[in-house]
Amino acid sequence: MFWKKAVAATVAVALVLGVFLSGLVLPAFCAPEAPEKESTEDKSARPALETTAEGAVIVEAYTGKVLFAKNPDKELPMASVTKIMTLLLAVEAVEKGKFKLTDRVVASENAWEMGGSQIYLEPGEEMSLEEILLAVAVGSANDASVALAEHIAGTEEAFVQAMNQRVKELGLKHTHFANCTGLPAEGHYTSAYDMAVILRECLKYPLFKKLSSVYEYDLRGGKFKLWNTNKLLKWYPVVDVGKTGWTNEAKYCLASSGEKDGLRLIVVVLGTPEPKSHFRESIRLYKYGFARYKALVMAEKGAAVKSVKVGKGVFNQVDAVTAERVIVVTPKGEEQGFTARVELPERITAPVAKGDRLGTYKVFKNGQEVQSVPLVAAHDVPKANLWQQINKVFRGQ
Repeated sequence: MFWKKAVAATVAVALVLGVFLSGLVLPAFCAPEAPEKESTEDKSARPALETTAEGAVIVEAYTGKVLFAKNPDKELPMASVTKIMTLLLAVEAVEKGKFKLTDRVVASENAWEMGGSQIYLEPGEEMSLEEILLAVAVGSANDASVALAEHIAGTEEAFVQAMNQRVKELGLKHTHFANCTGLPAEGHYTSAYDMAVILRECLKYPLFKKLSSVYEYDLRGGKFKLWNTNKLLKWYPVVDVGKTGWTNEAKYCLASSGEKDGLRLIVVVLGTPEPKSHFRESIRLYKYGFARYKALVMAEKGAAVKSVKVGKGVFNQVDAVTAERVIVVTPKGEEQGFTARVELPERITAPVAKGDRLGTYKVFKNGQEVQSVPLVAAHDVPKANLWQQINKVFRGQ
């Protein structure tokens, strides 16, 4: 009987002790937790640069090489970034001598009716062409854009036709304009890459750079202040030109360009989601481009590289100079291995006009051609008359 009581007591103690121990945390006796699974994401497969823009590019301005792209050909609304093309046509017209900056532009009722950003032109109000251009470039004024278009082409419709013709000339496949302002319209779109090409074309003209770099301007004798909508002119000083845009459809957009240590980049972001995001995303792209790439200047524009003999000319030779800067853009750390070669004839015959192409300045990387720039005559060499040629013979020239 005793042993039965002893067994019962032992069982009871064990049950109580089991209940007690079950409430304790005893790591030495607990089953180990299953280890966390390591992420299967291949971090090396992540893009080197991410952006919230629907379409974006970084383009090296000198050669047009694309250094980064996200949906570069996606057709998107661009809002007032449109005005880059508006300004391009106007600046080209001034450069060709068709118009002068002092010309008077008269606002039409059609221009007066434009909504959105404006300088509140009155029908019949006059301004100089330069002031109208500044109102477009700095203030993004829709009424000034229409007044400009009508002054250049007669009607906005004719101007828009010219815009689309310029698109074809530039070989762009993903751009079409329906107006000169960027106000929402069917069939009005561009792509990040196409807009970079348009801006690159604009950079050829000092007048465009002058207009686009103005941060503030007093209009109407100081009665109306213009502030540039491109805040990167102040926030990120390497940027010296550009144009912003915003509508509900297009969201926030910016096409701009900046230069650092001889490297000029064009950055376009279209369709960034919230206020100021077009500035933030553009700065991110600039920092990426400037951190990873370097510009090597092989020769400055106008550098004399060699003389060429000239026959039957007033002068016996002419310097061959570079038509533009000779630059190669390369990833940092890969600057070695570039060589230059000059290709010129031994002798040419007068007459020679300043700027006539004489040959080529070529750059090679490890034996492969990477850059080619024309070599042109530094000055005129008129053809010598008979007496001058006889004189040269007697002088042994």
